[in-house]
Amino acid sequence: MHIVVLTKPVPDPAAAAERLGPDMRLDRAASPAVVNGNDEYALEAALKLVEAHGGEVTLLTMAPPSGADTMRKALAMGATRGVLVTDPALAGSCVRSTDEVLAAALRELTFDLVFSGFDTSDGTAGVVGAAIAARLGLPYLSNAARIEPDPAAGRVRVRRITPTGYDVLEAPMPALVVCTQVLGEPRYPSLKGIMSARSKEIASRSLADLGLDGGTVGGAAATTEVLDSRKPPPRGATTVVRGTAEEGAAAIVTLLASRRLI
Repeated sequence: MHIVVLTKPVPDPAAAAERLGPDMRLDRAASPAVVNGNDEYALEAALKLVEAHGGEVTLLTMAPPSGADTMRKALAMGATRGVLVTDPALAGSCVRSTDEVLAAALRELTFDLVFSGFDTSDGTAGVVGAAIAARLGLPYLSNAARIEPDPAAGRVRVRRITPTGYDVLEAPMPALVVCTQVLGEPRYPSLKGIMSARSKEIASRSLADLGLDGGTVGGAAATTEVLDSRKPPPRGATTVVRGTAEEGAAAIVTLLASRRLI
């Protein structure tokens, strides 16, 4: 079984706060890049399935050339190889450009399943997986809390989280699955994994390699842009209640009543 996991380098959320540059684009040089957290959960799910059923895991990333350094951590977790789509024309890509480029790269790969994280910490749109599935005509299985492939039958079953519980979905493979954190904590790379990641292949693809025109994707063709940004207003005055739980509850009730909320 061959699984492709979509990964993205994002500014480290634990480092300095994200900020916009003069061009109103995210200043990615302000903090070091790491693998998007939700993508690591998707990768962990893929690695567990390959360990159970056999096969390989390929990473697919669209990023500047420095994205290869970030991919090494994901390779150290156990992925087999990486594919990095990189081109100067991709700077400033919107969601539409991103899904078009990644879909073009997937057309060159052989896979049974494509895994996507729920969203990315730098964009939080959470729609790239659905857009890729639509472009490639793949079954789209979202919010997966459990993934059960049947390689012999060529089908996959997913338990999808819903507001009231869960649905059980089944579809033929190949299919695209959006993973959630319920699937399990990502593993830490072992020393052996870190050492072996140095020699694992990361194949680079340009827009020309994918048959795409740089004028139709990237910042030059972005369908959305940030026009302005403002800091949130300062927080208002707060009241700290110290005492027993009963005293705290009474204070809350009094506050809500004074504002005619109860």
